[in-house]
Amino acid sequence: MTLSIPPLPGIILDPIVRLALAEDLGRAGDLTTDATIPAGAQMRAVIAARKPGVIAGLDAAEYALRLIDTDVSFALKMQDGAALAPGDVIAELKGSARSILIAERTMLNFLGRLSGVASLTRQYVDAVAHTKTRIVCTRKTTPGHRALEKRAVRCGGGTSHRYGLDDAILIKDNHIAACNGSVADAIERAKAYAGHLRMVEVEVDTLAQLEIALAHAPHAILLDNMSLADLSAAVKLTGGRVPLEASGGVTLSSVAAIAETGVDFISSGALTHSAPNLDLGLDVV
Repeated sequence: MTLSIPPLPGIILDPIVRLALAEDLGRAGDLTTDATIPAGAQMRAVIAARKPGVIAGLDAAEYALRLIDTDVSFALKMQDGAALAPGDVIAELKGSARSILIAERTMLNFLGRLSGVASLTRQYVDAVAHTKTRIVCTRKTTPGHRALEKRAVRCGGGTSHRYGLDDAILIKDNHIAACNGSVADAIERAKAYAGHLRMVEVEVDTLAQLEIALAHAPHAILLDNMSLADLSAAVKLTGGRVPLEASGGVTLSSVAAIAETGVDFISSGALTHSAPNLDLGLDVV
């Protein structure tokens, strides 16, 4: 089943998009457009793909245009999450030439960055499609853009780990080290603190730590930088009692083999911190 990814609410988009526009417009606005384009000039333009990929960020792009001019028509020809081929028209714009040119770079910056995230995510998702494993992004996001980038991962077919420090408990190696070095103590303290709706996940990097963790029944276990052999052994040892997440050094060339060990999730910061921009352009027609 394919799920439609709703746009982000305006209250989330507004400060991000306003900051991007203000950064571009500076103190005096668009000098080039003001100098060369007559005030009443009209324009028709399209946003189109120049490379194959997956589109994401249309909500942010349209919001940027609306902040400049609510009268410019922004007609979507595709929805976020759609596969793109070179030349595909994503949206048609019609209205004030000045407004479209002022918003152009900000719109394309959002679309290129977020479509890049969605496109890379789709490659990871496709690589593990023959398994049950789901691809998950992390908190390794561009400061201030987390909501946009995590939505782009969803547009690419992935899903999200925590959105922040406040929506789940993830006990990592440094937490364990600061908690007397005890996996058991860290889990028990976390479970005592958490409410009934709070997930508790613990990171382990050896099979011995995994056995200790399983005895204390966390909601999920993160297997950090384990070899394929150890991942397979961890899946067998766990026997489906809790979901297992593999993480650490995941690449497109390794993700399929990791999934084939039987883990439930694979998390990768690369989805957001290393995605190249997708080449899109705005062309006057």
